[in-house]
Order: sequence, then structure tokens, then C-alpha cells
Amino acid sequence: QVQLVESGGGLVQPGGSLRLSCAASGSIFSIDLMGWYRQAPGKQRELVATITSGRSTNFADSVKGRFIISRDNAKNTVYLQMNSLKPEDTAVYYCHLRGSRSPGGAKWDYWGQGTQVTVSS
Repeated sequence: QVQLVESGGGLVQPGGSLRLSCAASGSIFSIDLMGWYRQAPGKQRELVATITSGRSTNFADSVKGRFIISRDNAKNTVYLQMNSLKPEDTAVYYCHLRGSRSPGGAKWDYWGQGTQVTVSS
């Protein structure tokens, strides 16, 4: 099994910053892609940012220039630095991982339990 443990969510005022972390553990052989998605009340889950094993990144237009994604391959951990937060960033943030459990094995998608981020004064 593969587990993703997220941390770093909370309440922050508009314009503030938060840093989310997600650590993967368990029987994972290689990780191709890690990233973050979010889901606000009444809305569909949407991509926030992703990062490949080669550290190529992709961001939603709504967070470009404000959020930074990074990863520590040795620790199987991905981070999301969120700056200049806005009330519309309020959502549950989910960590995502795509990887394989054995050499040449099938790719699987794994999800964390989610961490709440609330931006409010």
C-alpha cells in the first residue's frame, strides 16, 4: 500500500501565505508525478499544480505567479508554497501521486485525505 500524508493547512488572512507538505510512504518503487488538486464547496476538484520527477511544473492559471511547487525525491515529498492567498483559494487541498510499485510495473494514482485551507479575514 501507498500512503500520502498531508500537512500545513489552516486559516490565513487574505494576502498571507501557507506551505503544504505531502509525504508518500509504503511500497512505492518510482514516482513519476506529484501534485496538488483542490475542491471548493459545490465545485469540482481542480488541478492546482504538478511536478514531474524531472521537476517540470504545471500550474493552474489562477495560481500562476503566487504558488510554487517543489519536491524532495529522496524523501518522496512534495510541497506547495502558497503566497498572496485570496478568499477564492479556500478549498480542501488534495495531494496526488502517480507512480509504480515495481520496476516496469503499472502506473497507479494515489490520493491523500485532504487538508483544509481557509482564506478569510
